[in-house]
This record gives sequence, C-alpha cells and structure tokens, in this order.
Amino acid sequence: MVNYPKTHSSQWPSIAEHAERNVIRLQLAQNIVLKLLAKPALAELEAQLVVQDLAKGDTLVRQGDHDMAQCFILDGILKRVVASPSAKEMILRFAFERDLETSYAAWRLHTPTPYSIVTVTKARVATLPLPDWVAFMQSRPELKAAFEYEVMSLMSDVMAHTITLHLLDAPGRVHRFMRKHAELAERLPKKELAAYLNISPETLSRLKQKGKI
Repeated sequence: MVNYPKTHSSQWPSIAEHAERNVIRLQLAQNIVLKLLAKPALAELEAQLVVQDLAKGDTLVRQGDHDMAQCFILDGILKRVVASPSAKEMILRFAFERDLETSYAAWRLHTPTPYSIVTVTKARVATLPLPDWVAFMQSRPELKAAFEYEVMSLMSDVMAHTITLHLLDAPGRVHRFMRKHAELAERLPKKELAAYLNISPETLSRLKQKGKI
C-alpha cells in the first residue's frame, strides 16, 4: 500500500530541530539552485523548511493535488510519474541529491499537479509550501531566474525523453540514458529503469549482458 505523507506538516521537524541539522545545512548549500544564496538568505529559507525522511515508495505529491510544495532533495532518488485514467503509469524523470522537484509550472497556470512525485529509494527531502517559496524568490531576481531556468530545463528533458521513447529502439534508449545519466545506472532498481525506458526487465538484463549498460 502506497503511503501519502502530507507535504508540509507539523509532524516533520524543522532543520533546527533535526538531529542531523549540520549535515542537512551543508547539503542544502550544495543544491543546484540554493548554492546561489548567501548565508543570511539561506538561513532565512531554512527557517521555513521541514525535513522529511521517507521510505521507498512514499508519495510526496499526488497527481491532481492543488496543495503544492517545493522540494529540495538531500538524499535518495525520486521519480516523477504520470498515470492515465486506466492507471497505466509512465515515469517522466528521476531526480537525486542536489536536485529539486516542483509543481511550479502547474502553480503558475492555476492547474492541478499533472504528475506524482514518488520515492524510488529511501530518501530525505527538505520542503516548504510552493506559495512560500515563490514569495521567498520575489525579492531575489537572480535566484528566481536560476530556478525558472532549471524548471524549463527539466521540462525540456522530460519532453526529449518522451520523444525518445517513440523514435529510438530499446538499445538506442539505453544508450541515450547511459550517455546522459550514467551516474544513475547502478543506483536505480532494474524494474524502475526498465519502466522508464519502456522495456521489460528481461530486455534490460539482456542489453546489460551485451555491454549496452
């Protein structure tokens, strides 16, 4: 049974309350977007964040949600998943340490979140409500520009991946994944990677034996 932890809740500790707060602060400072912040601004943001320690298979954000959050990944791997009305699922992307996950585009368009964000492995993330994150960025144009660039970049990657599934055969998909995301190849469960590439685990194993991955 999939768990649906509330995205921002008093059940989660703040960074200051967390036993590993010093490590968490270092991890936040290395985030792809937050590394732009000076220490006083990062400290101001930290006061608004909660830390969620999640099990494999926990859902951080559910497709169709209006309650949106900004997520900074500290440890572990997350996936963005979209489901059809018949419950057929497609993995759109993976994200891991120093990366982020967000429903920013949907929030700007005033639409529900079009995908779920689910943990692939045990994970730790720092989150805050998306409106609070947007308010934090308003007086920091450099941060806002960098964040919006990352959002556009990851949306472009998702589109490229979707096109790849239609244009490339199985070996081609595997080759592209290895070229772009080799660091994830050994960390992802075989079933998850096979689903992302829209091939069977058996085909993935066969290609691996042939040295394709």
